[in-house]
Amino acid sequence: MHDNPDKPDTPDRLWRTREETPADIPAVRDVNAAAFPTPEEAGLVDALREDPAAWLPGLSYVAEAPDGTVAGYALITRCHVDGVPAAALAPVAVAPAYQRKGAGQAVVRAVLDAARLRGERLVLVLGHPEYYPRFGFVRASAYGIKPTFEVPDEAMMALDLDGSGAVPPGTISYPAAFGV
Repeated sequence: MHDNPDKPDTPDRLWRTREETPADIPAVRDVNAAAFPTPEEAGLVDALREDPAAWLPGLSYVAEAPDGTVAGYALITRCHVDGVPAAALAPVAVAPAYQRKGAGQAVVRAVLDAARLRGERLVLVLGHPEYYPRFGFVRASAYGIKPTFEVPDEAMMALDLDGSGAVPPGTISYPAAFGV
């Protein structure tokens, strides 16, 4: 499935990624429900879809399994750091049958590329500190960014998408759907 015979297949290149379509919504819900221990993540995506201040059209991405079904999902929505617009990466979900096979990595790279192309400058994620640094995320505290709730410092991460270093310090405000 790759288009450059001089480059070997990497996990990213084995997965077709694309912007979500309306027809994908039920499958996206199913992937989120299956990937997490409780149904809250699937409900979170539904609530974010309904919030025009949070939803960023074009930043809801899927990774397709070989049969064309949705194997992975990644969403970026609007958040703020002391009033300055930023973006939140959440949730990232992979159907259990496709976990640890590159679908998550591919869909995260694709949605981050889409965010970069639309001019987003800062993406925040609360996630596994062993996973997200591969995409360039570092501790948010290194930029003076902090959440309003207690989390391990290494789990709250930030990515300077344009590499400018012009990252606003301050406290993160998430959309209401996040419940924090």
